[in-house]
Amino acid sequence: MPYINKFITIANSQKAYEVLINSGFKMREAQRLIDRGRLLCDGVVVNEKNAVLNGEICLIDYETNPRGLEPIFECEQFAVFDKPSGVLSHPNGRNCEYSLNDEIWYLYGREASVAHRLDFETSGLIVVARDKISQIQLKKLFENRKVAKSYVAMVSGKISTNLTINAKMDLANDYDDVKMRMQICENGKEAITEISPLEYFEDIDATFIRAIPLTGRQHQIRLHLFHVERKILGEPLYGLQKEQIIKILDKDMSGIERINLTGAPRLLLHADRISFELEDQIYDIKTKFDAKREFYNLAKEKFAHRA
Repeated sequence: MPYINKFITIANSQKAYEVLINSGFKMREAQRLIDRGRLLCDGVVVNEKNAVLNGEICLIDYETNPRGLEPIFECEQFAVFDKPSGVLSHPNGRNCEYSLNDEIWYLYGREASVAHRLDFETSGLIVVARDKISQIQLKKLFENRKVAKSYVAMVSGKISTNLTINAKMDLANDYDDVKMRMQICENGKEAITEISPLEYFEDIDATFIRAIPLTGRQHQIRLHLFHVERKILGEPLYGLQKEQIIKILDKDMSGIERINLTGAPRLLLHADRISFELEDQIYDIKTKFDAKREFYNLAKEKFAHRA
């Protein structure tokens, strides 16, 4: 488990913030740790910086658990990883056993962080800032839409011509729905995706496509393709009932059931290219993952189980 209770000291009628400052933390860091519930006294979370403490003081700390994933590109300011499907961009709670952070912090230290995110089941290129200054620079590029991103996917049915999907979207407001699901709505935020067919596979009735998001909304490519009835194979959210989604998310669905339901054992979406300019240097980075071959083989599994 990456989160551990790390022993700091024994407190003897000291205020919480004093304990942390005496242990080498700055006041701002001490306040942040207390606000996040990371400070423990005899196993009890300390919520007030002026609380008087007596006993064993521990911090809930993140212990890296690297699995050997290496960047496909790195320079002094940033690195780029080819994230596998099924890996979180960063931890989603104290029970998270592994995320990209395990590799990032192991290689570059605690100041390193992802500059953007990829969904859990989406694989592909993700940019990692190696320090705070680079983090600010890179996040501004993403926020100002100065980063060109390209994705490839295997989708249901045949797409013969280029498409531009212009459909506003926002978070679903149905509280009985899955909270992370998005929806197409007239009053939503602008969302535009360009789709180009690359190859149609008649034997699996699916098209390998390129998707270029001109805006950066959550689940944009996934929802837009579902909207035009060309759902990405393996899609675990859109087009399914709530009970089916929960079963997938909780990993209670067997692999064969998932394949028969969605068309693939994972979401067949991959971020294959990313380009931007940083400090007068142009970067254009391409994936090393053979998405077409891998996605075709994964989609074929559905027909193998039927045989």
